[in-house]
Amino acid sequence: MPVRVEIPEPLRLRHRQTVEGRAWLSRLPGFIRAALAQWQLSVDLPNGALPWHGHTGVVVPVLTRKGVPAALKVAFPHEEALLEPVALRLWEGHGAVRVLQSDESIGAMLMDRLEEHRSLLELPMEEAIAIWGALVKDLSIRPDGRPQWREIPHIAATAEQYCDELPQRWSELSEPFPRWLLEAALEVCQTRGAVARRSSNDVLVHTDLHYLNVLAKPGSSQYLAIDPQAQVGDAEFSVAPCLWNRLRDLPTSAPEAGLRRRASSLAQAAGLDEGLTAGWSVVREVENALCYLEEPGHGGDAQRSLWVASTMAGKTLPGLPGVQGLKLLY
Repeated sequence: MPVRVEIPEPLRLRHRQTVEGRAWLSRLPGFIRAALAQWQLSVDLPNGALPWHGHTGVVVPVLTRKGVPAALKVAFPHEEALLEPVALRLWEGHGAVRVLQSDESIGAMLMDRLEEHRSLLELPMEEAIAIWGALVKDLSIRPDGRPQWREIPHIAATAEQYCDELPQRWSELSEPFPRWLLEAALEVCQTRGAVARRSSNDVLVHTDLHYLNVLAKPGSSQYLAIDPQAQVGDAEFSVAPCLWNRLRDLPTSAPEAGLRRRASSLAQAAGLDEGLTAGWSVVREVENALCYLEEPGHGGDAQRSLWVASTMAGKTLPGLPGVQGLKLLY
């Protein structure tokens, strides 16, 4: 009798909110069974244990037909999930987890299994930064002749889109933060957003490379990236998620200077331009702040984004909570 895989309740709650999400949830058990049968996998979970999950997918520990530990991921069909196996195959296991099989029709992907509880979140900051920087260097491969590159969106195109959209969204929200911060983000987008730009610095970028998305290989000191949200462009675009996470680790005295030092350390560890790192971080957190402000109930998240964005722009906005009073992530 096939093993029944329970879907974690947080994943159910997230996707119950939309018609598409409810339809996917109803089909998810069948997708899991189909992948297990197709690739001759057995579930490797203790009785009663739940599979791992993120915001958009479930990850089931499995064993291959030969008894090798692996991880089966089934994700809600959205652009980033569809591009994940494409990016992982471009990296070919260098700096990122290796994909073994994939089936776009059911949103399933079989990967090498990493250690879920050994991420950069558990390491001292100095050690985490060094590993993160080395990983960014491994991940920063340049476009070549492989056809998969044509499927990956470009950061320059994202920046062009922001030039048009950010001012309009800011205005529609009744100018919720000072114009100078919006203009700081737009200046970077205008400089780096020429769609026709041919930059010799363009590389494949994991744009969600935060501490929990870097896991250790079993029985090894090597760490690899998971869950890529891939774009092509400046590697400096990848730094921001390491700034809006682990804010608890900033010094209680002058945390603003501490955040800027962290950004500098991350850039140096990865061999990146510190000014461009700061600029892209402002852009990303301004855009995040607008996203949060557009959704009811996310005022605390918007405050965190504005604190990071304005601090990286050099002038922390007055009226925001101190760093220990912000709504924190990891």
